Amino acid sequence: MEYYQTDEKSTSFDKAQKQIVLLIAILSGFITPFDGSAVNIALPTMGAEFHMDAISLSWVATAYLLSSAVFLVPFGKLADIYGRKRVFLYGITIFSLASLIMTIVPTEGMLIGVRVIQGLGSAMIFGTGVAIVTSVFPPGERGTALGIYITAVYVGLSVGPFLGGIMTQHLGWRSIFLVNVPIGAIAIFLILWKLKGEWAECRGEKFDLKGSVIYGSAIVILMYGFSVLPEIKGAALLALGLLGVAFFALYEMRISTPVFDIRLLTRNRVFALSNMSALINYSATYAVAFLLSLDLQYTKGFTPGHAGMILIAQPVIQAIISPIAGRLSDRVEPRLIASTGMGLTATGLFLLTFVTETTSLWYIIATLMLLGVGFGFFSSPNTNVIMSSVDKRFYGVASGMNGTMRLLGQMLSMGIAMMIFSVVIGPVAITSEYYPQFVTSMHYAFTLFTVSCIIGIFASLARGNSHSTKS
Repeated sequence: MEYYQTDEKSTSFDKAQKQIVLLIAILSGFITPFDGSAVNIALPTMGAEFHMDAISLSWVATAYLLSSAVFLVPFGKLADIYGRKRVFLYGITIFSLASLIMTIVPTEGMLIGVRVIQGLGSAMIFGTGVAIVTSVFPPGERGTALGIYITAVYVGLSVGPFLGGIMTQHLGWRSIFLVNVPIGAIAIFLILWKLKGEWAECRGEKFDLKGSVIYGSAIVILMYGFSVLPEIKGAALLALGLLGVAFFALYEMRISTPVFDIRLLTRNRVFALSNMSALINYSATYAVAFLLSLDLQYTKGFTPGHAGMILIAQPVIQAIISPIAGRLSDRVEPRLIASTGMGLTATGLFLLTFVTETTSLWYIIATLMLLGVGFGFFSSPNTNVIMSSVDKRFYGVASGMNGTMRLLGQMLSMGIAMMIFSVVIGPVAITSEYYPQFVTSMHYAFTLFTVSCIIGIFASLARGNSHSTKS
């Protein structure tokens, strides 16, 4: 029996309440990935307006991810203490207001700064959304509910490049942020009007502010170090960041109310390896859309709208597969489903290492579809395992940890891309004379991602039988 396993059943909720919770989760699950994927397709247009080089463009995406990663675990714990619904409501309000401000930013610095605020709101949403769904749906229904929620995430990813490309081309890149505002307003209205009750199993505990600051500082130092590699300063910052993470772990083990209970990792093998699998999977896949968006628009000369129509292939397949995989994970060993997904993802990444300036579109689309199948089979079963392997009083922290692995993986993915850009291309705009170097950078990135995903297959299989830890 694993540490933090529980045999308690989730509190009973009627069908209407469950549907309301799931609808709110669907709206929030759609809004943040839509924003991220739409921004990826709009990056060249943003870069042209503000005269940004490739590394600065990377920071438009990375600043959002970095902010989300810094705040996810602390807000997951705050949600366990003060209420998940409350933190969720504040998060979607901040995200919606920041999206509105993005429509009027006048400078590159303010653009990146408001993305940081968006990331804060996103952390509050993702640190609580999965936890609320897990609190309401019992184990026999949880995989299906999480599958539907993750489908909403993939629908957001699907619509993002397509609508984002069309809107950027015809209405300007600022229009993609305006879409978030009415969707956020609907979610806020439903929370205030329909969502009854609160979830706060750790009410009364003291919040670990010092640990949160140590954690956030270490993550920021790590990511900034990635961005300035291969300079010596970059290597020094990476080492300092890793020391910060180690110090955070030691500090958390010595206090009575940690922001993140390290024993969830040291004594719960299923939880630890499932989160490691998520970290590896996201670190190997997130930069795919970023790199291919630049490739399609720069080296192949597509408009943002056309590039978005091509990139939609991957998340559409993910949206189809995810609920199927979620239902299967309620009946079949989730470890096997997730590991199969990881293997298919590794195959798709390997095929991308052969993409050149003359590669046919059908090859790219078919490979993206294969990646969609792989990621669809991995994500919802893996999330089901993570949330079902801990006691309900840790749902907020587990949700935050799961989201943090996703964001750290995405940051690592972007960090690898930024590092390769720094080494191969340098701090210059991607013009026609640098296209060969850009293609070389893609090959290096996809090769590293393939190797990472192969390692992830073994991490996924090594976690053992996941059904035995379900609450």
